[in-house]
Amino acid sequence: MNALTPIEAMTAAMAEPELAKLRSQLIQWGQEYYQDDAPTVEDHVYDASYDRLVKLEAKFPELVTADSPSQQVGGRQTKQGLAKVQHPEAMLSLGDVFSVAELTEWSERTEKNAGTELTYNVELKIDGLAIALDYEAGKLVQASTRGDGLIGEDVTANVQYIKAIPKQLNEPLTIEVRGEVYMPKKAFAKLNEQREAEGLATFANPRNAAAGSLRQLDPKVTKERELSAFIYYTAQPAVLGATTQAESLERFAAIGLPTNPTNVVVADVTGFTTFIDQYTGTRDALAYGIDGVVVKVNDLNTQNELGNTVKVPKWAIAYKFPPEEATTVIRNIEWTVGRTGAVTPTAVMDPVQLAGTTVSRASLHNPDYLLAKGVRLGDTVTLHKAGDIIPEVGEVIVAERPADSVEYMIPTNCPSCDSELVHVDGEVALRCINPACPTQMQEQLTHFASRNAMNIDGLGPKIIGQLLAKGLIKDVAGLYALAFDELIMLEKFGETSANNLLTAINNSKTNSVERLLFGLGIRGVGAKAAKQVAQHFGSLLVIKEQTPEAIAEIDGLGLVIGNAIHQYFATVQADALVNELIAAGVNMDFNGRTASDLAAIDSVFAGKKVVLTGKLEQLGRTEAKNWLEDHGATVAGSVSKKTDLVIVGLDAGSKLDKANELGIEVWDEAKFVTTMNAE
Repeated sequence: MNALTPIEAMTAAMAEPELAKLRSQLIQWGQEYYQDDAPTVEDHVYDASYDRLVKLEAKFPELVTADSPSQQVGGRQTKQGLAKVQHPEAMLSLGDVFSVAELTEWSERTEKNAGTELTYNVELKIDGLAIALDYEAGKLVQASTRGDGLIGEDVTANVQYIKAIPKQLNEPLTIEVRGEVYMPKKAFAKLNEQREAEGLATFANPRNAAAGSLRQLDPKVTKERELSAFIYYTAQPAVLGATTQAESLERFAAIGLPTNPTNVVVADVTGFTTFIDQYTGTRDALAYGIDGVVVKVNDLNTQNELGNTVKVPKWAIAYKFPPEEATTVIRNIEWTVGRTGAVTPTAVMDPVQLAGTTVSRASLHNPDYLLAKGVRLGDTVTLHKAGDIIPEVGEVIVAERPADSVEYMIPTNCPSCDSELVHVDGEVALRCINPACPTQMQEQLTHFASRNAMNIDGLGPKIIGQLLAKGLIKDVAGLYALAFDELIMLEKFGETSANNLLTAINNSKTNSVERLLFGLGIRGVGAKAAKQVAQHFGSLLVIKEQTPEAIAEIDGLGLVIGNAIHQYFATVQADALVNELIAAGVNMDFNGRTASDLAAIDSVFAGKKVVLTGKLEQLGRTEAKNWLEDHGATVAGSVSKKTDLVIVGLDAGSKLDKANELGIEVWDEAKFVTTMNAE
């Protein structure tokens, strides 16, 4: 913006072409952000351009056009395939300020318009997607996105899978409430790791990940994405008996809606700055992303008197945090091969401090991303943390590019085996499809031997590397043909080590088949999905013959996993591998109780949702979980109104408190063990 003409020095003739350019650029960026859930610029870049647009339009109101982003609310279009919903009252955006001075000016202007001194409710600005929830007699009947503010998208089926959103309120109220659906930071990091491994484009930030997850035509995809929500507004406060924003939040929590507990009521600028300073310093430690602070007039009658503009309420404002950025120089780009063959670029940079940690590496995700950023070796770039956790390159500072800079060339051959790399249809990743690629094979074997897969103790990456280098194995089946005389030849391997490894390999043959299914490394099939599939069908020999649709019918799964499993077992290589494993004596059956067994089980735990909390002394947490699942229970990680039983050990904390608050049955470990023994 430094090169732009100061607004006070501009004429209408000068402003008109700049406004046209700003409108076009902002509309494009808005499409990418709101509709495609794939922004190409950072939020602060958009905000700066939007701020310039608003200030130019304020000076030259005759140049304001109906299609200007300043006249629109949020995303202007709804997603094709999702039903449209007419909002009973417009879902507005919030105005933005970027400094305490601007926030103070807004407060003074608001109090002048109100004709009195005011108190304000200050809340965190959650980085998510606006949602409206309609309840009738306490039952959730509809959920919708903001859309263009007047018409949104019906996402009722998807919201059913967001655990934080109650399907039934604690009171039989008929009310519409609004809030934010968000993706927790851990879920965001996990999702991007999965997508990168599968060769798919990663999400730029938790907000776009939440939007992309909620606005799905297949609700099962939403279920897999671990979304959550906070509620913060209703246009019907009288239904709650609330007269202030703070009271509304208290009543939301009382009727079972999720609220953010950090809000405070303040009376002056000191209160604003104290809250802002507190969360500017601690935002990285939060489990969810925030991009600022929202300040609202606390008194609801005053809110009504102040009213709204066509786009924003006059009684609320968003203070946006300044971007947490650093600049550094890219010295190298390394390409690594994953176990599925995806070849991923990573920027190696001069170390810099960013959000409390030293950063020297950042993923460039895939070739399309790298090319879109225009990154070259020696470039100075901005660096930020996506979702406050993942280091990510922002933009190239072209003005600081070295004079001898050359365009970076994407590799055409695998860095491990030199095979030609390919683009698979529908993916953004480059892939090595050579089944004998040593790096892929090492990653696959390491995964196969890992604790949650075949659990072959003592078989780590270094030993696998030696086995591959000496030609002793070529795939996972080869592990079961290893001999003592071969192992004793390995570096730093004595008789005891060789015997221990052979014992661990032999023991793995008796594993329940879900471990084998997970260990095969089928794209998108995690340990939980593998167990569901194995439990449902009972045998790998049955699983390998299933259609994608048959697998997708399992609760919690979908066609993505169904297609992945079907396509894997349709290959000649997979068929040969399964036959080799059978010949080696590897178990192909599910050792636990199958779905039909569980349906017929006679247990006090059958069909119940159970939560374990605290330290169990007589048995391990995993042992207790497995026993409960084998006896028909579903073991959950958090307490909700749907929880039937909470089993507590030593030092039980908030989960026990919530169980008592909700009136859920609580057992100690002694009662649980006694009941176990009785069954």
